[in-house]
Amino acid sequence: MNESENYYRSEALRYFQEAYEKQMKGEVDEAIGLYRKSLELHSTAEAHTFLGWAYSFKGRFDDAIDECRKAIAADPDFGNPYNDIGAYLIEKGKLDDAIPWFEKAMIAKRYDSYCFPHYNLGRVWEKKGDWVKAMECYRNALQNNPQYTLAKSALSRLQGLLN
Repeated sequence: MNESENYYRSEALRYFQEAYEKQMKGEVDEAIGLYRKSLELHSTAEAHTFLGWAYSFKGRFDDAIDECRKAIAADPDFGNPYNDIGAYLIEKGKLDDAIPWFEKAMIAKRYDSYCFPHYNLGRVWEKKGDWVKAMECYRNALQNNPQYTLAKSALSRLQGLLN
């Protein structure tokens, strides 16, 4: 890698980090602009995924899905965009369409949070009225992350409804 490429990559990373900080502060429009600047300098699966996430905060689920598709094209092993597409499809009411995306996220080679697609698949099954499958998914989420409070709460809620 030459000096120019190193510069663009480091600047892209700087914009990406600044965008993430803005997004965490609720400054979503500013974050979107910074993610775009990052992508102009150096395209990464992470920047596309996080830009999609920022779009989702604005209710722009189709744009979010488009960014996740770009992320997958850039790095098919990166698990986050598969899970995120599924989550955005849930928001759009397309439960059946979401299922294969969570299944892909669960087997992605590069993913730090396998608990998320298990939990989200549980949300699908719960919304579809299959509480047994939903509870199994929530348990799987907790196997991946025993501290995942959303999965704990969802599992407890369904167990309480079944008793």
